[in-house]
Amino acid sequence: MPRILFIAYHFPPIGGAGVQRNGKFARYLNEFGYDATVVTGPGSGQNRWSPVDETMLSDIPRSVTVVRLEGPEPASSTGWRGRAERWLALRTPWLRWLLRGVVDRGLREGDSCDLIYASLEPYEVGIAAAELSRRLGKPWVADLQDPWALDEMKIYPTGIHRRRDLRLMRRVLGTSSAIVMNTPEAAERVQDHFPELRGRRVVSITNGFDAADFQGDAPPPPTDIFRIVHTGYLHTALGNQHRRSLGARRVLGGRYRDVDILTRSHVFLLRAVELLAARGEVTDADVEILLAGVASDNDLAVSRSSRIVKTLGYLPHHETIGLMRSADLLFLPMHKLRAGARVGIVPGKTYEYMASGRPILAAVPEGDVRTFLTENGTAAICQPDDVEAMAAILRDSINRKREGAAQPVAWNPDSVKRFERRELTRELAKVFDSVLGRPQMAPPQS
Repeated sequence: MPRILFIAYHFPPIGGAGVQRNGKFARYLNEFGYDATVVTGPGSGQNRWSPVDETMLSDIPRSVTVVRLEGPEPASSTGWRGRAERWLALRTPWLRWLLRGVVDRGLREGDSCDLIYASLEPYEVGIAAAELSRRLGKPWVADLQDPWALDEMKIYPTGIHRRRDLRLMRRVLGTSSAIVMNTPEAAERVQDHFPELRGRRVVSITNGFDAADFQGDAPPPPTDIFRIVHTGYLHTALGNQHRRSLGARRVLGGRYRDVDILTRSHVFLLRAVELLAARGEVTDADVEILLAGVASDNDLAVSRSSRIVKTLGYLPHHETIGLMRSADLLFLPMHKLRAGARVGIVPGKTYEYMASGRPILAAVPEGDVRTFLTENGTAAICQPDDVEAMAAILRDSINRKREGAAQPVAWNPDSVKRFERRELTRELAKVFDSVLGRPQMAPPQS
């Protein structure tokens, strides 16, 4: 059976959406004819973006060989050193540690592997994958969890920095044998911006959900209060920072597209609830907002301004799923783009929201996310900053619960089958088959 050298810093016991993608691929690849050796970090969790979730280790089968880099991980630079790294585009001590470790361990493990597969988070992991590919003489496949320099959420100090990253992106991806993007829009962007890559395989394999997580009866919503749930990260701090520096950024460049990041938070949801309260349509006793995920100080400050918000912190993944399934309404906020622009990403939580069958308040721009939600049938959709529309959706949903009426959703469970983790792994195995010139394996018998 061919073996994959799987490079993934974000891997259990670290938690989060990106970790779920890597962990589930590692779990199911064997079913589609591939063994895996994973080169990853120590798994200690260094910051808000890498919380530790030991429960996710249970997803990794014994057939997967996990090789961890030696710690401790260098701390992030602060003060003038941190500013110099950002403005002068210097490699941080942590990034140097990661790339050196990946190459060293990859060379030791790679002789027995047939192909290198790299999860590009951080994106610079592609530099190490390209180096391993050259030195081992093995093809490599790049998996970008977000579209790198083509991501509207990625804000650079200046346009010069963004153009530099575009050049790096072109150079790194140009050494790969196949490129995996996690939305159709992102795959199109890569081919549009780098037409020379059209000749190699560029595919979209989205994030998804594991059907096993949704087996059994769902916990019922509370009977005496309307429960709104948000899981994962909020971006209040980045949104506030971006708004403060908007004038300078327009002069200096550094943005892929005009974007308002503050809408990717709970700020506008709370404004909608406050609007209903001011009109006498709801009280604090009618609604609760539960936020599950690692919160920043800015997130917490906004939460403390309202008596209906409860911040739960990071929860193990199975508890997060249970919370989703107990919601009267799931909240999905995204950033706002100029009219007519399409968003390049779909938040990882979207797929689990859809799989739950619960009603969704989706404050999202145009793009794949709207297409997926519309097909699913569970979402009431509005623009990310449309407080009036959010208030109307909330009012109607709350009144329906008061009256004991069903929520007006027509869930189409068939729409999410293509996002199930096994199906996504099947698609990834097809990419590997193509690169290796290997006949595609028949689907496993269920």
